[in-house]
Amino acid sequence: MDIDHIASRLEALGNPTRLEIYRHLVRAGADGLAVGELHERTGVPRSTLSHHLHKLIAVDLVNQERQGTTLICRADFAVMHATMGFLERECCAEAACRADAA
Repeated sequence: MDIDHIASRLEALGNPTRLEIYRHLVRAGADGLAVGELHERTGVPRSTLSHHLHKLIAVDLVNQERQGTTLICRADFAVMHATMGFLERECCAEAACRADAA
């Protein structure tokens, strides 16, 4: 996985408002949430919400699907797992090498 992509995703989640939006989408599961529902849950003004959603979409953490006049937002769980997995796989990697050498 490209470290620049990981950094972009983590940077996007480094904003407290985007992290709150993303947390709501993760908690919603595969069904996702309508933009209106996200607005109600977060209290973020619609224009600001749109800006933050576009940032999350740009780094592939969130997908949007139009259902009639409603935009449904969903966390991309494969991307989330790949991003977090990148860090998990690095956990203690060098410590293990030192332990093997000893």
